[in-house]
Amino acid sequence: MRLRLGAMATWPRDLLVVILFGLYISVCSSPEDYRRAFPIIEPDSGHTKLRIAREGLEAIERITNPIAAVAVIGPYRSGKSFLLNQLLSLSCNEGFGVGHMRDTKTKGIWIWGVPIELEIDGVKTSVFYLDTEGFESVGKSNVYDDRIFSLATVMSSVLIYNLPETIREADISRLSFAVELAEEFYGRVKGQDVAFEPAKLLWLIQRDFLEGKSVQEMVNEALRLVPNHSGDKNINQVNQIRESLAIMGDNSTAFSLPQPHLLRTKLCDMEDADLEPMYVKKREQLKALVTSIIRPKIVQGKHLNGKEFISFLEQILEALNKGEIPSTGSLVEVFNKGILERCLALYSEMMSHVGLPLSEQMLHHTHDQSRKKVMEVFEQQHFGRHHAQRSVVKLDDEIQKVYKNLLLANEYQSSKLCEALYTKCEDKMDQLQVLRLPSMAKFDAGFLQCNQSFEHECVGPAKVNYEQRMVKMLSKARSLFIKEYNHRLFNWLVAFSLVMVVVGRFIVKFILLEVGAWILFIFLETYTRMFWSAESLYYNTTWHFVVATWETIVYSPILDLDRWAIQIGVLLVVVLLYWRCYGKRKHKGHSLLPLYDIRRGYNHRDRRSD
Repeated sequence: MRLRLGAMATWPRDLLVVILFGLYISVCSSPEDYRRAFPIIEPDSGHTKLRIAREGLEAIERITNPIAAVAVIGPYRSGKSFLLNQLLSLSCNEGFGVGHMRDTKTKGIWIWGVPIELEIDGVKTSVFYLDTEGFESVGKSNVYDDRIFSLATVMSSVLIYNLPETIREADISRLSFAVELAEEFYGRVKGQDVAFEPAKLLWLIQRDFLEGKSVQEMVNEALRLVPNHSGDKNINQVNQIRESLAIMGDNSTAFSLPQPHLLRTKLCDMEDADLEPMYVKKREQLKALVTSIIRPKIVQGKHLNGKEFISFLEQILEALNKGEIPSTGSLVEVFNKGILERCLALYSEMMSHVGLPLSEQMLHHTHDQSRKKVMEVFEQQHFGRHHAQRSVVKLDDEIQKVYKNLLLANEYQSSKLCEALYTKCEDKMDQLQVLRLPSMAKFDAGFLQCNQSFEHECVGPAKVNYEQRMVKMLSKARSLFIKEYNHRLFNWLVAFSLVMVVVGRFIVKFILLEVGAWILFIFLETYTRMFWSAESLYYNTTWHFVVATWETIVYSPILDLDRWAIQIGVLLVVVLLYWRCYGKRKHKGHSLLPLYDIRRGYNHRDRRSD
């Protein structure tokens, strides 16, 4: 047990040692540790697609300055690795590996780990040099060569097209991707947020033994359209590439480099003094030319540091590996993915400020305005020209999906609001049906208020359906109220006449009030039954007068008797009681109205009995 605890106690100490050792290694690492070539892109097992080689990414990740890349492409065994060593002033032993066998030495894409620091337009820039696997080697597919070519084209700032001796038709055909890329990205207004400049194309023809023509004349002649009287499709395709390369104009240049020495296999063992003086002179001119056309890589309007450059590289690789054949279309889609997401978020944000529910016309108008604004933003920021249309369609599809969800949400909110208003009006109609004092005027006022509030507040797609339900409900409520109104009013008048009989007889003892109440009671209960039916009474002019008088008393905008009936009734009872108990004593013998006098009758009978 003691031994086990002792072993456990050593764990934190060992862990601390490992951490400190790792920190020491990371701190003590110097640029000299990266002074060699690293692979950053390697072929997959099938040698058809590409994948990231993590070994070389560390050399790039550590860079905080803006990055530029110079890539050399061309056929295998054309001297690309030797050329890069010459541009970097490195020997074959310390620079990129140079092979003299028939198979290609470089696999995938390699990078020299120590960048050259340059100040370009006032910006300190780290320039990396890239060596690419030569195309047309044995055991590889054309698709693999296209992916290497395409990747180098996109990630580099300067693309050196290294060709031995002359320009062939196949060499021009190889530039189809570079041309498509230029047509998609080249020529956009500089300074915008999404400026993306393809690599500068440098035609480099080595071992130029031809006399009488400059290399620029050779390039111009190679790019001259070939007559195609027979309508050959291949010739047409190459001619289209020639036209596009001619349009690129200032984005390309040409340079010739003579043979450094006749003994090609001994070049790595030679010093500058052993090489052809013209070659050494032209080599220095080539260095100056490359330095003059290098620009920091710009993507989405900003320079890329090491980590951003790797992220950019991963995006490119994802696009080029996406299909069976690398295409600018897939590349454009990957670049536009982030812009598309931002535009979609912008549309969602604008639509989120819309208060639901809304009328369908208003929501559609808001959608059109937001969509138009988002499309304008996308048009200003998107990558590509021809292939960008696919991203436009995709963005529109995504906007339509969000809009459909908004339509469903609007329909739900509209139904919820209209249902609440409908229920409120239905409850209001039910309350009006059971008024203590039935009033047609009050019912009409409540009816109108419900109708107006529903008309103004219920909005959205559910309004039409609820309007129909509202009309049916209000019509039914009105019919039911009218049917019960006359009957309830008749019963109220009968009850009122009986109450007035009791009041006139026993409370106020007012003969005329009692007589009038009896007349009203007899009229309602006897005369109407003898001469009129209940229905005919309601159409009589006298009844209309009674109804008008009732409505005037019961309801007005100033006083709602139904609401204050109990309070007013209590007040009247108090007044009557007060008058009955105290008011009669004060005004005894001064009444001008025929009142009952019970005591006087009793005194008269008493005197007669005496």
